[in-house]
Order: sequence, then structure tokens, then C-alpha cells
Amino acid sequence: MRRTLLLCAAAVVAFSLGMLFGPAAAQPVAAPAPHAIPAPAPEPHPEIRAAIHNLEEAQNHLEKAARDFGGHRAKALELTRQALAECNEALKFTEHR
Repeated sequence: MRRTLLLCAAAVVAFSLGMLFGPAAAQPVAAPAPHAIPAPAPEPHPEIRAAIHNLEEAQNHLEKAARDFGGHRAKALELTRQALAECNEALKFTEHR
């Protein structure tokens, strides 16, 4: 009986020490994060910026086109440049408000 009691006590002590100093206890505690860097402000006019990007791509394709298509390519290129100018003016307009 005494031997059983000693074995149980030893098992409880071993289990307790294992919980205190086992592998989980060896894990480093994460340090608190330094002051968080604020996220950049979202793009205020993503649609206009996307339109400008797409118009620039269209302009590039029109400039590289192999044919004139009866003057329609040149007209499309002219209108694309006008659209780009208008989009850029729209962004300038919002900066002054």
C-alpha cells in the first residue's frame, strides 16, 4: 500500500514537472508587437486609375497595329489620347477639392 502511494505521488510530481518544464513551456513567449505601422490609405479613385491603365494599354496596342483600317485606327488613337487627357484632368480636379 505504501509503495503504491509513493508511486502515485511520484507520478503526480513527474506529471506536474512535465507540465511546467515540458516542450510547451520551452516555446518562447511572443513579444508584444511594436507600434503597428498604419496601413496606407486606400486609393481614392481606383476606377479612374484603372481606366487610365487600360487606356494606356489600348494606346500601346493601337500604336503597334499593323494596319490603318481605313483611318479608323488613327481616329481611335486620337480619341484614346483625348480620353487619357480627360481622365488625368479628372484626377487633377479631385486634388484641388
